[in-house]
Amino acid sequence: MFEGLSEKLSGIFDQLTRRGALSEDDVNAAMREVRRALLEADVALDVARTFIDKAKERAIGAEVLKSIKPGQMVVKIVNDVLIETLGSDADPIDLNAAPPVAIMMVGLQGAGKTTTTAKIAKRLTERFKKRVLMASLDVKRPAAQEQLAVLGRQVNVDTLPIIAGQTPVQIARRAEEAARLQGYDVVMFDTAGRTHIDEPLMAEMAEIKAAAKPHEILLVADALTGQDAVNLAKSFDERVGVTGIVLTRVDGDGRGGAALSMRAVTGKPIKLIGLGEKMDALDDFHPQRIANRILGMGDIVALVEKAAENIDAEQAAKVAEKMRKGKFDLQDMADQLAMAEKMGGLGGIMGLLPGVAKLKDAMANAKIDDNMIKRQRAIILSMTPEERRSPDILKASRKKRIAAGAGTTVELVNRLLKQHRQTADMMKAMGGGPKRGPMAQMAQMLGMGQGMPSPEQMAEMQKKLGVGGGMGGLPKEPPAELTAPPPAKPGLPGLGASKPMLPGLGGLSSLNPFKKK
Repeated sequence: MFEGLSEKLSGIFDQLTRRGALSEDDVNAAMREVRRALLEADVALDVARTFIDKAKERAIGAEVLKSIKPGQMVVKIVNDVLIETLGSDADPIDLNAAPPVAIMMVGLQGAGKTTTTAKIAKRLTERFKKRVLMASLDVKRPAAQEQLAVLGRQVNVDTLPIIAGQTPVQIARRAEEAARLQGYDVVMFDTAGRTHIDEPLMAEMAEIKAAAKPHEILLVADALTGQDAVNLAKSFDERVGVTGIVLTRVDGDGRGGAALSMRAVTGKPIKLIGLGEKMDALDDFHPQRIANRILGMGDIVALVEKAAENIDAEQAAKVAEKMRKGKFDLQDMADQLAMAEKMGGLGGIMGLLPGVAKLKDAMANAKIDDNMIKRQRAIILSMTPEERRSPDILKASRKKRIAAGAGTTVELVNRLLKQHRQTADMMKAMGGGPKRGPMAQMAQMLGMGQGMPSPEQMAEMQKKLGVGGGMGGLPKEPPAELTAPPPAKPGLPGLGASKPMLPGLGGLSSLNPFKKK
């Protein structure tokens, strides 16, 4: 997401921050490049023009040109304007109404309305403990109602029984009555779409709205359609009245122009973004976090939240204690790799880490990708339980058998074993007390002695390190509290010193165990 825009802006700001002082001409030249980058990312012309005018007005002033680090002040200003353009604050789905709260899903055919309906229903059921009823009002597309019923069974959410021959308005009224009589908290209407906007579609949406009286009307738009998505949002808002937008296929859109333009053009908040085909691949839209990602500052808080959702805290605590004692075996390593896959693989994790975007080319050349995790797991799973617990017993004959079972070579098995030893040694060093060396002191400083900090602690750390929050990436001198390590704070056991952020990579000395030395 925003890959192209992020790369271009990073290049522009790298040139600025390397300079000791900036003139007005320097700022103007940088803003021209930013404008070009926005237009290439398919941002609407009016939005790009307004964006540059705001940023230039703030940048060409004594505050920047007389600043100690003017280049970094420009980065902060662009970050602030970016957050304003995206909407300033997160705006989640509003359930503050008398139950059953009606949510109407609208959009064109193929945008992913039905799948998104099921994703939202799953989210409301699991996160907010709501009882949800889904109803398909799409009587035009063959098997549309059956598709929603199948998805409902998949995510354990009830769907309205299908009665052939009913109109969309009749189905909406029956769903609302069933939800009210059976005590549902939320009723979701999956409406029909068309390949393009036409009058019969808009008339049908208006009739359904009048009958169902929805509290939320969410427009589902495909991020890959770029400026067409913006025009679509304007049309639906004028005729039906949209309360929010859900952008789908955001993971496949390297430009991000639709997201940047939609809020500015329509004034409607982007509430959720779809990041894949899986039923849990749906995230809240946080403008500040998205702006940080675009400017290469990462999103540590999102990484911690993702860890909290996917990691078994009790199991992680046990493994953390083993790692602290240096008893990190290959089965533990396989569990780590499985957790990394659940969190979105290396790509998903590293996309949230500050500064990692600049290493993307180096990672690609080193063939560091999600296939690497699969290869490592294949090798470990080809071992017996005894071999995983005691890697020292692995001699030549056993390694040949393991390599054959994993479809790889003995050389790669040896590299994985070496990588495991490096990881175990590093974790033991970080898990010890502050007298054990700089790695342990770093772990204590970040509150990782007994697990991963909470999202609040991580947000505070982002501010201290100048990689997010209100600082907008503007570094500052290390605060006094960072000069002496504070006592470890309990938090979510998982990704900290006791559980490596990038499992199986053996620290920072070697990014890829399969790359020839």
